[in-house]
Amino acid sequence: MILRKHVAGHLWLAGAALGGVLGVSAAHAQSGAEAIDYSNSSNWLCRPDNPRACAVDMSTTIVEADGNIHLEPWTSDPLAPIDCFYVYPTVSQDAGANSDMVAGPEEYNVVRSQFARLGSQCRTFAPLYRQVTLTALRAGMSGNTDMRPDRNLGYNDVLNAWNYYLENHNEGRGVVLIGHSQGAGVLSRLIANEIEGTSVQDQIVSAMILGSNVQVPEGELVGGTFKQLPLCEAGDQIGCVITYASFREEVPPPATALFGRGGQGTEAACTNPAQLAKGSNELHAYLSNNAAEGFSSTGPSPWTDNGVVIHTPFVSVPGLLTGKCVSNNGFNYLQVTVNADPDDARTDEISGDVMNPDGSVNAGWGLHLIDANVAMGDLETIVHKQSQAYRRP
Repeated sequence: MILRKHVAGHLWLAGAALGGVLGVSAAHAQSGAEAIDYSNSSNWLCRPDNPRACAVDMSTTIVEADGNIHLEPWTSDPLAPIDCFYVYPTVSQDAGANSDMVAGPEEYNVVRSQFARLGSQCRTFAPLYRQVTLTALRAGMSGNTDMRPDRNLGYNDVLNAWNYYLENHNEGRGVVLIGHSQGAGVLSRLIANEIEGTSVQDQIVSAMILGSNVQVPEGELVGGTFKQLPLCEAGDQIGCVITYASFREEVPPPATALFGRGGQGTEAACTNPAQLAKGSNELHAYLSNNAAEGFSSTGPSPWTDNGVVIHTPFVSVPGLLTGKCVSNNGFNYLQVTVNADPDDARTDEISGDVMNPDGSVNAGWGLHLIDANVAMGDLETIVHKQSQAYRRP
């Protein structure tokens, strides 16, 4: 049976992790940079009047356990009744400490991987923002203290984009907030500072804060990171938070792990998207079949052992992955199990681990690179259910 290599190209990093690694805080260095004009559609990766990164092929090949394959088409819904607002993770390869406002392949790829599929359920909005770059991260990790990014710069960009969206596009519609890693940290700050306790909170269909640490008091559904938005307990619940960080069953978070870690009197929240979507632990994954996505520096391995070449950008593998929220040595996280069968024709592995320079798996990051992908179908189903619930009289 063919095994897929555990190789990854990009690090998509959480805002909290960036602060620790780079030695910067939310209060650091206001640059006085000029505000971005978000009335200009070129400053958005996705906007209904200029979909750009969201106008992509999302077709999928479904690979069954017996190796049989069939095509699953996909279409967006420009008349969707709610909106989705997305803040992407750390992907910029720009040379500076903060990214510019010119979208590169990395921004386009992450939108396709983590966000565009939700366009079947909502109008899509994804602003460009001057995020902390991978260049700055690598410099900080190597001990270079000369490159000091401004974390407020990216946050203020997203805040301005959010306010522009509310004033010019929202028109009272419900909205799902989605963020991963650095983007999740920015969104968490936006929710706490600008949304909770305001009239806009009533329009929040849900907040999907992925690959980050949302804190709640131990055993509670609300408190900690957010004071009013509780964790979601059902797929059709609205005004709630979905959050998790994923780790392989056989590679649990070590003591140094960045994600799933609790605080003083709080614990990292975990909501199982598969349970919310359909009441089971089977994850509805959409995995990349494209080396350009950044998940594999060697390109994807064959999905079956029968020589069939798959050309669609995504692959779905029903029954291969299951997930459950577990507590382990002070960490709460989504434990992902690969239900391999050496006797069937389908691959027994998935890629998605962060790798060390020596080629070993960096266990502390878990499956951070594919947090969204392992449950993207479930997230899409949840948005559908929540949209229906939001619009009920």
